[in-house]
Amino acid sequence: MTGAQQRLLALTLTVGAARTQIHDPHQLTLIETIRQELHCTLRELRELAHGIHPAVLTQAGLGPAIAVVAERLPLDVEVDVPPRRWEPAVEATAYFVACEALVNAVKHSAGSLVRVQVTTPGGCLTIGIEDDGVGGADTAAGTGLSGLHDRVTALGGALSVSSPVGGGTTIVARLPCA
Repeated sequence: MTGAQQRLLALTLTVGAARTQIHDPHQLTLIETIRQELHCTLRELRELAHGIHPAVLTQAGLGPAIAVVAERLPLDVEVDVPPRRWEPAVEATAYFVACEALVNAVKHSAGSLVRVQVTTPGGCLTIGIEDDGVGGADTAAGTGLSGLHDRVTALGGALSVSSPVGGGTTIVARLPCA
């Protein structure tokens, strides 16, 4: 389902770019309607996908699952994940944190590079996602980051977001694991 989300996001960006080339008011209205419908479709797809695990995550693990998502994005993504497995709930939560952060980077950062890194200090999985964009993410606005916070804390973990204006955005989730 993440692949479908990425394709819809790319289509939304394409429609937005086309919108800047059109000057006819009727066509602009039509393009804006299409763009709004794509946004609604993306939101509904995210709600539907909430809690559904992609097959690659179940079969191959966190690193390959994030790599599949990264391949489809219109920016460079560096993925550094140890080749090991964690408890399914921990892997799923880390995966959804990465996906939401990557989608946000594409939509809002205006950056060109995102780094995803997983480490396992002190018996926990720590996933950090850092972009080189414009920063300024507002954790109080929107449901994406608050939904991530809920997912992470449900496992006894912690989520932090640092997004100074002009300094990119860094999201770090710490998840307890065995």
